[in-house]
Amino acid sequence: MWKILTAFLMVTNINFSAMAEVPETHMVLIKGGSFYMGAQLDIFTDALPVHQVAVDSFWMDETEVTNSAFKTFVDATGYITVAERKLSSAEFPGLSEQELMPGSVVFSPPQKVESLADFSQWWEFSYGASWRHPEGPGSSISEKMNHPVVHIAYEDALAYAKWVNKRLPTEAEWEYAARGGLDRAKYVWGNDKDGDPRFMANIYQGNFPIANSKADGYISSSPVTAFPANHFGLYGMAGNVWEWTQDWYRPDEYQRRANTKLAIKNPKGPANSFDPQEPDSKKKAIRGGSFLCTDQYCSRYMPGGRSKADITSGTSNVGFRLVKDASIL
Repeated sequence: MWKILTAFLMVTNINFSAMAEVPETHMVLIKGGSFYMGAQLDIFTDALPVHQVAVDSFWMDETEVTNSAFKTFVDATGYITVAERKLSSAEFPGLSEQELMPGSVVFSPPQKVESLADFSQWWEFSYGASWRHPEGPGSSISEKMNHPVVHIAYEDALAYAKWVNKRLPTEAEWEYAARGGLDRAKYVWGNDKDGDPRFMANIYQGNFPIANSKADGYISSSPVTAFPANHFGLYGMAGNVWEWTQDWYRPDEYQRRANTKLAIKNPKGPANSFDPQEPDSKKKAIRGGSFLCTDQYCSRYMPGGRSKADITSGTSNVGFRLVKDASIL
């Protein structure tokens, strides 16, 4: 199964000149400045050490890209996402006809878990899962048009970005925006949990990954404006779905920066990726956590938290939002 998850590299034709109205997405001007990047938690070893970074002004989408906006793009261009493409038997001769069928990875809660160290217990490759069918065949987005689009591979996000003349944010831009001017705060809304973060972000409540109590009202994704905006007016910068950034992922990138002892402005990330857990996989940094984040297992809905994803596939909890340089808009 796992070799299928990283096998989606086929190319599709997109009519970027298609005559259609680009969906209007409200953008927020994020005025440039400096901040302390990273997480002051030892469990986030790839987000240490905390270091000072400066970024120029930029515009950022107020919300994650929705199913409605992505559907407009697909209808206009005929774009086919990675999860919807059948693999080539010539390119992958070792796979059976069934294994060549399109699909994506979905969260599938097990009845019991042996160890939280083995994430394969709650992830399952589902033939037919895609942005149109986020929980697999039979599921629909008809009642989720204002939810974030998911099952988006990196190239899918780039294709949409090209169509709307925007780009993915750098990790530094994303974290600066997520913090909303709250210097070194633990959460995007401040340093305290307000009793419980379940009412501030769409994350997992209950016994992960077996039983979600749905205390925040949602068992998977939520509408993009369902929870309070941060101090910059951005929604969903914690929880709901992970968001792609343009930076390659390396766990030692922050330490490399710190070792240079130079002022850091507008960092673009490392030149290549490396994940010691999967050294042959090319991964980009993803940010913000998702509806599956919980303090029992993953606290990375905190603004300094980082994770990574293989560029060749998406999952049922990965989406994106876009930015523009301040000089463009």
